[in-house]
Amino acid sequence: MVRAEKPQAIAIFGGTFDPVHCGHLAVAEAAVRRFHLRKMFFVPSSHPPHKSPRELAPFGHRYAMVALACASNRRFIPSLSEAPLDSANSRIFYSVDTVAGFRRQYPRDKLYFILGADSFLEIASWKSSATLLDSCDFIVANRPGVRIEALRNALPQEMLKKRPRRSANSIALRGSTMHLLTTVASGVSSTDIRRRRRRGASIHGLVPATVEDYIRKQALYL
Repeated sequence: MVRAEKPQAIAIFGGTFDPVHCGHLAVAEAAVRRFHLRKMFFVPSSHPPHKSPRELAPFGHRYAMVALACASNRRFIPSLSEAPLDSANSRIFYSVDTVAGFRRQYPRDKLYFILGADSFLEIASWKSSATLLDSCDFIVANRPGVRIEALRNALPQEMLKKRPRRSANSIALRGSTMHLLTTVASGVSSTDIRRRRRRGASIHGLVPATVEDYIRKQALYL
């Protein structure tokens, strides 16, 4: 008789990862420790709703850099969930659909969605935001100056749990919980890395060494 596996905690970390950098990895590592995650899926998007694919490095390069970065941690898994369906990149990928796909694949597991505080402040404008907020727990990587009250105020009132127990680092939603990750502070950004490359400045220490080597060999962001 085969014994069923115990439910495990897994997380989805989506983004353009253009390029993936040490700040992303610091957030992922902190989340793994705090929430005892068994798997962390890095999901580079080929066509996010807020950007044209023409604004991004080709998906193949971004996925390759994510794969190199994930090699440093056995719990990190590069995902093709939002890979382009054809050469035209015609399909826009929405987080609500990506999370639903993972929910079908892992129906018994505890599912988290990781994003930054800036993105969470805009979540009410995302496609089917109510469905998304009900579908999994959220891990929000904070940045200096963002208070949990601002994150709470960004949510539609009907999404908040009635008479919740107050917490300094979480918000109880009607079908899930938002957890604030306050232990990571990083000034690294993909935008700054691309700017540094364009002006010939070093990016050493801002991205994993393997990613730095890939960027240099592929002459990206010049």
